[in-house]
Amino acid sequence: MTKKTNYDSDFCGSLPLNHINSIQSYGYLVVLESVDLQVIQVSENIDEITGTVVQDFVNTPISRYLEEESVSGLKRVLNSGVRNRIPLNISFKPAFTGLVAHALVHIKPEYLILEFEPIDPNAERGFTDVFQDIKYIMSAIDEAESVQEVAEIAIHEMRRISAFDGVLMYRFDKDWNGTVIAEEKNDHLEPYIGQTFPASDIPKQARQLYLKNPYRLIPNREFKPVRLYPVINPVTHAFIDLSDCNLRSVAGVHLEYMKNMNIKSSMSVRVIYNENLWGLISCHHIEEKHLNFQLCSIFEWLSTVISSRISLLIDREKFEMGRTFQEKRTVLTDLIYSKDDISGLLMEDGPDKLLDLFSASGVVVSLDHKLESSGVVPGKNDLDNLLLWLEGKNVDKVFSTNHIIDLYEDAADFAEVGSGLLVIPIHIERGEFLIFFRPEVIEDIHWGGNPNEAINFEKDGKNYHPRHSFKMWKQTVRKHSLAWGDQELEVAESLRSFLFEFRTKQLYN
Repeated sequence: MTKKTNYDSDFCGSLPLNHINSIQSYGYLVVLESVDLQVIQVSENIDEITGTVVQDFVNTPISRYLEEESVSGLKRVLNSGVRNRIPLNISFKPAFTGLVAHALVHIKPEYLILEFEPIDPNAERGFTDVFQDIKYIMSAIDEAESVQEVAEIAIHEMRRISAFDGVLMYRFDKDWNGTVIAEEKNDHLEPYIGQTFPASDIPKQARQLYLKNPYRLIPNREFKPVRLYPVINPVTHAFIDLSDCNLRSVAGVHLEYMKNMNIKSSMSVRVIYNENLWGLISCHHIEEKHLNFQLCSIFEWLSTVISSRISLLIDREKFEMGRTFQEKRTVLTDLIYSKDDISGLLMEDGPDKLLDLFSASGVVVSLDHKLESSGVVPGKNDLDNLLLWLEGKNVDKVFSTNHIIDLYEDAADFAEVGSGLLVIPIHIERGEFLIFFRPEVIEDIHWGGNPNEAINFEKDGKNYHPRHSFKMWKQTVRKHSLAWGDQELEVAESLRSFLFEFRTKQLYN
């Protein structure tokens, strides 16, 4: 293969993953009218803890089943001003098993959702023990000096406290493919370190849900979905939106995906940077594995700590890099002023400074209908044709690509020395440009299974299945250069403004 592909799938991204009518079976869900707390919808397994058939449970006040203190707690939550994922312990009356449960409350404009799961006293840990674990992990992450170090500490500690068979972290690229950057596992699981998973594995719709939910737990892929009664929410007259709910059921294609990975339980924890999904921590277990609410809360907290540290390190690196870029740019502008001519960029040590600024292997200046170059650049005929193409495209802003052949077929003749282009227009009407080149970098991408088989349709063209194999599949990418970074493009735009102003004064003053 010679081309990188964005495997994010539009049809996967449009699946209604949140507007559904079922939950996972490890908990219970009740939808209440927000004024008098009447039950308007409920999961069909509610009879397990109340002995009341679902048809009789609907249209009754929740106060009939909950202890008075729990009802008061619900009312306080309603008046708190907080809208989603509000934790609350609730107790059912002794006549209804006396169940004590961890609950999350989600307040919507016309109703509230109460999702809960039983508390297992034997699995609960004391506050001191939990806090000591949290404090230790926080200290270790806060001392990490690189994103890689944060990733390695995070997966080690999360595996230690949860005892998953394997934990890995992967980060998304600009096309939403995810590459595994850290991993710890036992011998029962396939190794995925360094492998890339296509974007369709976590499509757009699923990624958006991670912005609402810090984690996603599936204790047992073989669970039997529990439907809600009635099927249609009587307030919205549609399937209920379970975007914020941990108990939300799982799409069949994802359960099949887990089966093909030979895991029965999974948990994914988000990593956020700049309010966007930066990566995921993925936990896998061969057998069924349920994490109690307390441990899930620790993972939710760790998501924030990990995201904060990674964000700080990325921003620190960007700041330092930006300062270095601006210092180098200032040296170049001073050089132009000292020579009183843009061509001064290619005098003395100017070319080396130019190439260093943009990590380029060659540079060409088109000025006064003349070409001057430094470093490794295409031949004169190729450059003449490239300039004609740029003028025809009316490139009046900074233009960059790491795969010029996609846009300009004749670039195939010089791909080895110039697969990547950065063009800074100086004076477009006179055909004057500053052009940087980056050579071809042959890259091997190690995919977790053949990405061309990430989704397999049935004959009807509607039903589909995930790939069966996750064995490493190598793709060789050619005629691409290293990509131009955001800060390189920012300093290029700054340089463009300066060059245009300088050249205009030179020509018309």
